[in-house]
Amino acid sequence: MPVVTVGNAQVHYTRTGTGPVLVLVHGTGSAGAELTWGGIAPRFADRHTVIMPDLSGTDRTSDDGAPLTVEGLAEQVAAVIEDAVDTADSAGAAVAAGTGAGPAVDVLGFSMGAPVAAALAASRPDLVRRLVMVAGWVRTDADEYVRNLFTLWRRLGTSDAEAFGRSVTMTGFSRDFLNAIGRDEVEKLVPNMPPTPGTLRHVDLDSRVDIRRLLPLVRAETLVVGCAQDATVPVGNSRDLHAAIPGSAYAEIDAGHVVFFEKPDEFVELVRDFLAQASAPAPAP
Repeated sequence: MPVVTVGNAQVHYTRTGTGPVLVLVHGTGSAGAELTWGGIAPRFADRHTVIMPDLSGTDRTSDDGAPLTVEGLAEQVAAVIEDAVDTADSAGAAVAAGTGAGPAVDVLGFSMGAPVAAALAASRPDLVRRLVMVAGWVRTDADEYVRNLFTLWRRLGTSDAEAFGRSVTMTGFSRDFLNAIGRDEVEKLVPNMPPTPGTLRHVDLDSRVDIRRLLPLVRAETLVVGCAQDATVPVGNSRDLHAAIPGSAYAEIDAGHVVFFEKPDEFVELVRDFLAQASAPAPAP
């Protein structure tokens, strides 16, 4: 079980698959990478070496319990990349990126992981070749809906665990999807993300996100993916994120917040196509 020390944190990560390196940065929840990526990572591991960090606040990573920052979590992802990726892994990516040196990898961040991935790309451009951000946002206090939702989660998390789970379920998935899977399956989703102390540390961070100053520093080729029926971070936030990153591409999927749960085939195809196009060598002059 690989672990890397970052400050006072012992950061756990997993590595599977073969091919160009793809780092998956998870969203909110103490179950970490497994909760976010467990169902979808195998869809990438047939073509990529998939690295999944478990950041502070998750069950597998330990630290001093201090309030989290986007920059601090980005440092953890950077350390995992440097620990996990060797020269052979990164050589092709570095050549494609025109740097001639590694490690340079592709990074995919979801929800809370999107601003973390952006902070990584801004602070360590040497590490990030391509960047994909899904259901992300620029600044929590710019959207009263988002600010109030995370405030509600913080309060429910300390007072009513079941209500917390129902709110996460109701906003995490589209109405159409919830009705399609039916009551029994919906009830199974409710306890998926219990309000553990680690989860509430993530929610606290969600309530304070502000990456405005970092976004102009992102130089990696970037794809922002919005979710048209997102009731956790409404899709306008993804559009704002795209607008704030010079030269970024934008795509939208008609699904709720956890898009890769509702539309896994469409999501995987979209990400694969972006990474494949970005990976193609430039034509000869």
